[in-house]
Amino acid sequence: MATDSSHTNGDSNANNQIAQDYDLSQPITSKSGLRSGLTSYGDAHFSLFLRKVFIKALGYSDSALSSPIIGIINTYSSFNPCHSNVPQLIDSVKRGVLASGGLPVDFPTISIHESFSSPTSMYLRNLMAMDTEEMIRAQPVDAVVMIGGCDKTVPAQLMGGISANKPVVPLITGPMMPGSVEGVRVGACTDCRSYWAKFRAGDVDVEDIMSVNEELAPTGGTCGVMGTASTMACITAGLGLLELRGGATAAAVSSARLRVAEQAGRNAVAMLKRDNVKPQDLLTRESFLNAITVLQAIGGSTNAVVHLMATINRHPQVAGTIDLKTIDEIGRKTPLLVDLKPSGDNYMTDFHNAGGMLALLHTLRPLLHLNARTLTGQTLGELLDNTPFKSFAHSRQIIRSLDDPLYPQSSLVVLNGNICPDGAVMKASASKNRKLLHHQGTACVFENSADMAKRIDSPDLDVTENSILVLKSIGPVGNPGMPEAGLIPIPQKLGRQGVTDMLRISDGRMSGTAGGTIILHISPESADLESVFGIVQTGDKIVCDVEKRVLSLEVDQQEISRRVAARKERAQGSTGNSGAQPEQWLERNGRRGYRGLYEREVNQAHLGCDFGFLTAQGPTPGPSEDRQ
Repeated sequence: MATDSSHTNGDSNANNQIAQDYDLSQPITSKSGLRSGLTSYGDAHFSLFLRKVFIKALGYSDSALSSPIIGIINTYSSFNPCHSNVPQLIDSVKRGVLASGGLPVDFPTISIHESFSSPTSMYLRNLMAMDTEEMIRAQPVDAVVMIGGCDKTVPAQLMGGISANKPVVPLITGPMMPGSVEGVRVGACTDCRSYWAKFRAGDVDVEDIMSVNEELAPTGGTCGVMGTASTMACITAGLGLLELRGGATAAAVSSARLRVAEQAGRNAVAMLKRDNVKPQDLLTRESFLNAITVLQAIGGSTNAVVHLMATINRHPQVAGTIDLKTIDEIGRKTPLLVDLKPSGDNYMTDFHNAGGMLALLHTLRPLLHLNARTLTGQTLGELLDNTPFKSFAHSRQIIRSLDDPLYPQSSLVVLNGNICPDGAVMKASASKNRKLLHHQGTACVFENSADMAKRIDSPDLDVTENSILVLKSIGPVGNPGMPEAGLIPIPQKLGRQGVTDMLRISDGRMSGTAGGTIILHISPESADLESVFGIVQTGDKIVCDVEKRVLSLEVDQQEISRRVAARKERAQGSTGNSGAQPEQWLERNGRRGYRGLYEREVNQAHLGCDFGFLTAQGPTPGPSEDRQ
């Protein structure tokens, strides 16, 4: 009878390895599989022996445990409908790992959903990044497939994966399918916001808004428009970390998504066999420049700017080489090509059917760094050469050519000025009234979200359609967690007059699914006592000139200095101590738990809202407020 020599050799190798495990005269030299990262008991052989004792309780054999171990991060949660397909994805990843000769082992980490996280999902992103990093470090995995989808989960995994620096393969859960209302396609969450605005304006009644509620998210998966989740999926592909044909775009409920998951398992094993490539070696400055080009070309979420900066600043060789200015410079030469809501009219299923990221990267080829490496072992240029895409009529409607863009350049812009010396971000392509991109108006100021909720719909609110709505105290520290409250609602009395857009400014964020002429991520935030944004008053004149990239408070510098000094004096006086420690600073440094850690350590939006001690640079000596 014929003998399977590969099976025989595998058993022989396993037996040799087992014999070495019990040879007390020799040190354990293998640093892979079950033998990596042994628990500290003072006796490495006993540590391995004990590890085998407990894992065999799960039914594993010595032969199986001699294979490369591929960890699978399980982010399933009943509070996370974006991840409802994770159990099926895990099964498919395991199939790919086993077929390639690895041993798949899944383990959980924190799971974050945008709508179920208080006070915000952004508040918990760094916690998930810490969890991801430490679990990858702590457990005996040779490579990891990281399953994420909802807005903050993918950046958290990229941040943690880069810092842990073991071979990682991201796997996106995928977008949901669109629903239908009276024969019109709808989808979360651009249409959530447009219908809610109609409801506030009195154009939709209670019965209709309740019916719409049933159709906005008809399947599991991430939002089906170019919101933050879809943006981060496309950026991950731009970094060279996803399979191009469907890795970013295949629907969560499709068989294509399951095949993508199986390939992710195969890729994880292949990376080990090829060169054990780690993210800090694979990803270069050119990789991130390609990702920024993709961000501009898809009209991606402004949230992605914060996430990209946090991810970049986790990479020892790339941190400090890319900033907000880089993002703006790339935007000036990159047109918006993808016709998806909120900047266009279509949904992620349309993008996928038009060729997805493969078609887009072929279109963007003249603007990309083709020498950037990908998880396949090929450069991006080689990968595109080996995966040709033939454009067709439908494809060209959804993914425009460089000569026929949806928007000529700078979908996302970075503004500077005395209000935002460290920068502010706007998705210019999502403006509903392009006249507001060059606008001077009078500020209508809300000091915080509670103040806004109290006064925004008052018939006595002193506001016109030319006013500039200003919302303070929703920055990284000010709220805390930098909520997606930057989409300041149109005052009800103006909405009922037909006003659909106004220039709005805040130090917070906005959902990637939202549209409007909105300036976000003012840095430094208003909670900083040096912040000019923090002293803007109702009635002040503000100038926004997107073409010149300027956002300026038209108040004399002497008056600005007077207001800042008075604000500091009030803050110091409230402590009952002239020792220059404002009340908020004292609260922050005395607060317990994760909130205390967050408020003391989070950096500002232009740096990514990461914790300083988690960045590649590491903690900076000195008081925490100096690091912001």
